[in-house]
Amino acid sequence: MWRWGAQAEIDGGEAPGVTIEENEENEEIRRLREDAAILKAATTFFVGELDPRNG
Repeated sequence: MWRWGAQAEIDGGEAPGVTIEENEENEEIRRLREDAAILKAATTFFVGELDPRNG
């Protein structure tokens, strides 16, 4: 069976597995976690740059 056929069965609840919608949500969560890590690193950097003790 073609991959799209198997995925259609999963999406239709006829077979076990991760639906396309669940997969998209997981990808979005992964991207948001990556973005949060970048923002955290940038915040740490800029806090250090703005600290008057580093002048």
